[in-house]
Amino acid sequence: MYKYDNYDQQMVDARVSEFRDQVARRIAGTLTEDQFKPLRLKNGLYLQLHAYMLRVAIPYGTLSGAQMRLLGDIADKYDRGYGHFTTRQNIQYNWIKLADTPDILADLAKVEMHAIQTSGNCIRNISSDQFAGAAADEIVDPRPYAELLRQWSSFHPEFDYLPRKFKIAVIASETDRAAMKLHDIGIRLRHDDAGAIVADFYVGGGMGRTPMIAPLIGDGIAIDHMVTYTEAALRVYNRHGRRDNKYKARIKILVHEIGADSYRSQVEAEFAHLQTLELEPPAAELARIQAMFVPPAFDTTAPDSVDRSDPDFAVWLDNNVHAHKQPGYALVTISLKPIGGIPGDASADQIRLMADLAQKHSFDELRVTHAQNIVLPHVKKADLYALWQMLEANGLGTPNLDLITDIIACPGLDYCSLANARSIPLAQKISQRFADQGRQQDLGELKLKISGCINACGHHHAGHIGVLGVDRKGVENYQLSLGGSEGADTSLGQITGPGFSEDGIVDAIEKATEVYLVKRENGERFVDTYRRVGMAPFKEAIYG
Repeated sequence: MYKYDNYDQQMVDARVSEFRDQVARRIAGTLTEDQFKPLRLKNGLYLQLHAYMLRVAIPYGTLSGAQMRLLGDIADKYDRGYGHFTTRQNIQYNWIKLADTPDILADLAKVEMHAIQTSGNCIRNISSDQFAGAAADEIVDPRPYAELLRQWSSFHPEFDYLPRKFKIAVIASETDRAAMKLHDIGIRLRHDDAGAIVADFYVGGGMGRTPMIAPLIGDGIAIDHMVTYTEAALRVYNRHGRRDNKYKARIKILVHEIGADSYRSQVEAEFAHLQTLELEPPAAELARIQAMFVPPAFDTTAPDSVDRSDPDFAVWLDNNVHAHKQPGYALVTISLKPIGGIPGDASADQIRLMADLAQKHSFDELRVTHAQNIVLPHVKKADLYALWQMLEANGLGTPNLDLITDIIACPGLDYCSLANARSIPLAQKISQRFADQGRQQDLGELKLKISGCINACGHHHAGHIGVLGVDRKGVENYQLSLGGSEGADTSLGQITGPGFSEDGIVDAIEKATEVYLVKRENGERFVDTYRRVGMAPFKEAIYG
């Protein structure tokens, strides 16, 4: 994984010192809240319903054991004993005191972490495939390219005050595990016909009140022009993006309103101009970064078989363990979705335990997924049973990856000042309704996502089943949508009809699954059956 050089460390330390002074002035009253707000947002600090919330950056979701352990210590020392892992591959703390934030940032800096650009109208934390560097189907590890973009975008003066927040994802396989087409810019690395690595740029995706799937804008861009093409795409947006209406300020609105062809032609013109300025980082810098992402020292004699005689262990293997490119090893996803639990939450003790397990079993490396789970990317198959036993004993062994109880949910009205409805209690009720493991297995892959407001932080538009909480004359109301997907077959869900109460939406979801079980053919997933039969039978069952 990437290691800071002197420049990185000085940059982060200087920001901590700067923010310490800003916080002191805010507490002393020499800065008003209006003056302080843009300063705190640049450092990941939000003012929520009950307290400050701090969002910590985890670039492309990669963590060391020491970094993960510190996150657990921060939860104990400065919060209420837990952290919340997010759909941006970050972590949030929901009960932060303003006076403590400089000390938290100073602690983070000691392990090469920060909260810079995790909020505000800037380029946010760059995300990637949680299986990067280990997936059997990738053509190259995408994280060095994500890191190059992170370095380019950090404190970039031209893009420090964009019309709106900006999100980038980088993947390197046909399997999209990062919802790439639902980003402002999604980059897929692939081989061209000559075997060279090139980048496809999908620009103008996003969720929120106007969900859109990004169209292909740059097809087969030479990899040594990746940064320049990204800059061209952003320059066109920065020049023409709306600043008079925040609801129409995202790049997806610009691409939609002027059309993909017009936007593409402007990007190509800007790209041609930028190439004459020779702004692309030198090849030596990418090589320096890539040297930090070499594969670990795998044991090439490690056995490639696993004893499946324990039936509970076998269920966990089937659901939470994936193939690794190295024989004898596996990718392990740790579910942060226990039945009745809060999606994405982990206690300080659980966070430290995962750090210990990474150091013991996964070459000291962890990944945060956009689905709010944790991955140990390099586990010997011979160690899987012992690992599972430790996870199971500590509330982390739930075998539900991509099943109906593996719910993505935003914090909702329990914490967020923007929310209209609660997400957490609903997620808990749904997971309890479908708690039976056999029932979950029978339903198969079924991605359920919940947002507490139209901003769609819970990605409900991309759920096979999506739930949006809205305010109906002061009463929480939940809209149901079906047919969304975040992968290579990206699609947006369609609303079934009138909304429901909290208990009513749980019943409606159950009715939708019953229709699926009756209608499915040949091992179809829920979303496949929906696409084949359409909305009508689901709507009839749900509304009677």
